[in-house]
Amino acid sequence: MKIIQYPEVEAHVFDKAPARGVKGRVVIGKNDGAENFCMRVFELSPGGHTPRHTHAWEHEIFVHAGKGAVLRDGTWHEIEKTHVVFIPGNEEHQLKNTGDDTLVFVCLVPSNAPEI
Repeated sequence: MKIIQYPEVEAHVFDKAPARGVKGRVVIGKNDGAENFCMRVFELSPGGHTPRHTHAWEHEIFVHAGKGAVLRDGTWHEIEKTHVVFIPGNEEHQLKNTGDDTLVFVCLVPSNAPEI
């Protein structure tokens, strides 16, 4: 069992194209003995965004704080605290912060995907 406060985990900072203003933390992963999933927590600063990308694995996302948007089929969809998002594998996607506060979301990926 593991119980932590996520800010205790070292953040990986992504602040060069194609990402901007992104911090990502692997809070539960292979090093914890997690065999099926990896849990990551991302923080996007105001104006920050993930890269527009596609990959084979799915994402399950829970928005913990802030406001933003997620790209799906060329259209931006607003997201905010308490929203959940499912992104199937091989679907182009991107997340961006559209608010004045940090956008915080939890992202689950299968164990065969890169952890961060």
